[in-house]
Amino acid sequence: MDLVMLAGTASAVVFAVSNLPMLRKALRTGDVSSYSLASVVMINIANLVYSIYVFSLPIGPVWMLHSFYLVSCATLLVLCLRSVRGRGDDRRAGRDALPAEPVRG
Repeated sequence: MDLVMLAGTASAVVFAVSNLPMLRKALRTGDVSSYSLASVVMINIANLVYSIYVFSLPIGPVWMLHSFYLVSCATLLVLCLRSVRGRGDDRRAGRDALPAEPVRG
């Protein structure tokens, strides 16, 4: 493996690993309230368009990194859409999205 391929592989692994804590927390808690749905949608659209370029390249570390981004961003999109749908269900049922404060007295 030459130096360029080694550098590409190492950076792909570091970038992917740096996203794991965010993704793990979102999957574990289901809390994606800090993410903008519009932003997550735009990221997914950009990833799909960028895929045309990436997958036209020879197989290499960039394929691994981009595939990871495709899967992780799509996962965040699914979680965001579920969250938005859940808030809509709460409103239709006449409930607030946040639990009521307990009465103290």
